[in-house]
Amino acid sequence: MEAYKKEFIDFMVDCQVLKFGDFTLKSGRKSPFFMNAGAYVTGSQLMKLGEYYAKAIHENYGDDFDVLFGPAYKGIPISVVTAVAYSNLYGREIRYCSDRKEEKDHGADKGSFLGSSLKDGDRVIMIEDVTTSGKSMEETVPKVKGAADVEILGLMVSLNRMEVGLGGEKSALDEIKEKYGFEARAIVSMAEVVEALYNQPVNGKVLIDDELKARIDEYYKQYGVKEV
Repeated sequence: MEAYKKEFIDFMVDCQVLKFGDFTLKSGRKSPFFMNAGAYVTGSQLMKLGEYYAKAIHENYGDDFDVLFGPAYKGIPISVVTAVAYSNLYGREIRYCSDRKEEKDHGADKGSFLGSSLKDGDRVIMIEDVTTSGKSMEETVPKVKGAADVEILGLMVSLNRMEVGLGGEKSALDEIKEKYGFEARAIVSMAEVVEALYNQPVNGKVLIDDELKARIDEYYKQYGVKEV
């Protein structure tokens, strides 16, 4: 495993973003693990998060794009800190844009979006914390495509949960590529998380022991796909 991936996994654990237990996901699935990007709350945590995203986007998609789009709500701060990191790391002035859950009908910035307006010809990278079933893209892609004649180059998430999408056969990331025509990548996969943490003490505590590993394996028997 590449060093930066192990560093990112440790970073998620240290920030209490990656948790293990019993969770009901937006998709309705009952999961033994959960990633909550809302737990990045300090300036140093957000700065590091933006750097991880910027480096992953740079590695996977290059620098030839104009806008980072982060869907409300969790995608808003991620898109902002990644735009800042991109400027610091690569000297590129990337605009950020996010959607509003409720349209604003007053003021100079009224409308359905925050940040930069989307313009015809913009090349867009979508940013999310995690994609479990791909359902969020059903809501977001039409908004982005409907705002201007843009090209969506790809999606970057923190964690590939390696689960089947809405169709029940292919992974959510593969379904996104098939349905919308753009790549979907992750900084790390859940397989890499298990590899890094299984029976390995972190701050004196083993997070994934034999019992939890068995529960994760059982979860993947129902919802998992093989990592490509």
